[in-house]
Amino acid sequence: MFTESKPFENRVREVVRTLLDQFMISVDFSPHPYGFPDIVLGKFGVEVKFTTNDTWRSIANSVFESFRDKEVKDIYVLFGKMGGTPTVRWGRYEECVMHVRTSHVPRFEVDIDAKESLFKKFGITYEQFSALSEEGRMEHVRKYARDRMKPGERLWWLEKKQDEGHSLPMQVQLFSNLTNEEKLKVRAEASLLCPQIVGSGRNRTKYIDPIMYLLTYHGILTTRDAFSAGSAAGPERGGNYVQRALDCLPKVCAPIWGFLIGPFAKIQLFTHGLLANGLKRIQPQMVEAAHYLESALFVEYWGKNHAPERRIKAWLAMADKYAKVATPPWKPSDVLFVDLPEAR
Repeated sequence: MFTESKPFENRVREVVRTLLDQFMISVDFSPHPYGFPDIVLGKFGVEVKFTTNDTWRSIANSVFESFRDKEVKDIYVLFGKMGGTPTVRWGRYEECVMHVRTSHVPRFEVDIDAKESLFKKFGITYEQFSALSEEGRMEHVRKYARDRMKPGERLWWLEKKQDEGHSLPMQVQLFSNLTNEEKLKVRAEASLLCPQIVGSGRNRTKYIDPIMYLLTYHGILTTRDAFSAGSAAGPERGGNYVQRALDCLPKVCAPIWGFLIGPFAKIQLFTHGLLANGLKRIQPQMVEAAHYLESALFVEYWGKNHAPERRIKAWLAMADKYAKVATPPWKPSDVLFVDLPEAR
């Protein structure tokens, strides 16, 4: 039973090496970190996918395949699913790619049980797609996105080329049009991936990443208000907002600061309380997101991945660092996830 992707990937390398030892074919245990596929065996390649969830679906590589080994002609997916009944299965890569998912760059999505290949929907083979230029590939991706649009949805183009930033087709909807359940879910995902939202109110850029996450990953258009202290009021209108805010700060903190700090810091203290209150409301959704979001997202936003059960603890450690330089400083770990054993 594996709990993390790297040990599983190395185990696959060990098994492949054993099977191919008689043919004098070597296996590289230190490949390029972004190399595709993960294991190169001459003209054959193995892309290793892993999940702790009970699903055969996973985010795969960029549609641009910038780091693909040019010598590889045939690629297979070997998928380790640890959720439910732990099982390992394999399939041909081109038959398992069934969707394009938008992250910071458009990425394929694979499913061992895919009923129809994405390339069949494109009307070309994977080999033909791989031979296209970046713009040629994006033409197919754009058409695919247009065909999937629902009434009232629109494509939004951020950039034309990958190296100019985001190069993604979008089906955009407004955050305000989501159901309350959907709002809590996507706010939790973005807040988890972007702990800097708890930092200084003077940092005008701290909401850029969560806003861009909703836009590029979910196609949701919103403003900083979805993550700022103003979102803390939630559906519970009325009542004492000040008391609710201060209740979210360490008990010794509020009365002391009330006497010792100036007007601006008092406002900031109240703001911290509102923000903490807002995050408290989405704690259950953040815990869920920590267990179902793909590892690739944590590498992308945090710079490294953690096992699902360690992600909330890692988030709190990062949040404490960001909040330490706020005015006045505060400590999210004192008030958030206090009853969650895996966060301590």
